[in-house]
Amino acid sequence: MSAIEQAIQTIRRGADELIVEEELAKKLAGGRKLRVKLGLDPTAPDLHLGHTVVINKLRDFQQLGHQVQFLIGDFTGMIGDPSGKNQTRPPLTREEIERNAKTYQDQVFKILDPEKTQVLYNSEWSDKLGAEGMIRLASRYTVARLLERDDFAKRMKSNQPISLHELLYPLMQGYDSVAMKADVELGGTDQKFNLLVGKELQKQYGQEQQCILTMPLLEGLVGDEKMSKSLGNYVGINEPPQQIFGKLMSISDERMWRYIELLSFESPATIRQWKSEHPREVKVRFAKEIVARFHGAQAAGQAQADFESRFREGEMPDDMPEMTIRAPEGGILIAQLLRQANLTPSTSEAQRMIEQGGVKLDGERVSDKSLKVPAGRTVVAQVGKRKFARITVK
Repeated sequence: MSAIEQAIQTIRRGADELIVEEELAKKLAGGRKLRVKLGLDPTAPDLHLGHTVVINKLRDFQQLGHQVQFLIGDFTGMIGDPSGKNQTRPPLTREEIERNAKTYQDQVFKILDPEKTQVLYNSEWSDKLGAEGMIRLASRYTVARLLERDDFAKRMKSNQPISLHELLYPLMQGYDSVAMKADVELGGTDQKFNLLVGKELQKQYGQEQQCILTMPLLEGLVGDEKMSKSLGNYVGINEPPQQIFGKLMSISDERMWRYIELLSFESPATIRQWKSEHPREVKVRFAKEIVARFHGAQAAGQAQADFESRFREGEMPDDMPEMTIRAPEGGILIAQLLRQANLTPSTSEAQRMIEQGGVKLDGERVSDKSLKVPAGRTVVAQVGKRKFARITVK
């Protein structure tokens, strides 16, 4: 296998689509460092494991010797990416964006080599466009083509409003590729349309067109929706080691392999070997790998020890029931949570179990019957030694 074939094999690992492989092979054969772009809008202060799927792929390019360009969308973040949205999202202020952006660099450098990473902000060139520049940019793309985008088309069909600024978002993201002269752009599968706009705009501006690599969207801890902080089904990379470890240990065996495929840095041969081992042991190994990546090996070992200590009385099942429960404003009382999760037949029984010390949340014994679990949190609830459930409160 040639060096180029090996590189493409590494690049394709875990990816959804490469547009176009022949073009990428030609770029690689040129022998120069490719400019590889990944843009993230700092719409929230924390990154979660779903974000790291594509950041990990950027790391692969970095290890292959290419110039990675991590773009913080401080300008596009104020517009708000409409990808996958069935309604207009409220734009963030410049101040909110700047606060969130400050946290992004520290977090991505837990994965990328800071000495080999170029960090850019798209306000650098987007602010300079001005009204005339925006009009000239808008003249390079048609409304009809923008409305071909799946989420726009669905909203049109269902008479959901589309704000004019949302139509500008793909153009501004595409213009980033022009300004950066990107050779390759990475993104989730939900970004494909935006990435293709960048490829087309580069052609319009007389540049060599970028190749596109899309990565799958990582499902959350429960359900089929993608990992999202707003849904409470996420693992934040800045969360405490014990919390990351516990959340990963609670996922089902089937989902565990999906997470390993998209998040583990172990070789494919090692992962094939894992499939012959007991799922719980594999899950421990994987959880330690992720905790060590963001908090260090010592913290990973301690997180495992704490987990084993908390669940020594009754082994946590590999595949516990998963459910979503809606909470009233201010959160849901622990007894009501247990009843709705079918862990107790009634709230009075739940209160009795709390009094007897038979209820735990995330391995910690609950003694306060007035405890409320707020919306946006996902917990592992245990009643007695054998009843478990992973509950997302919305």
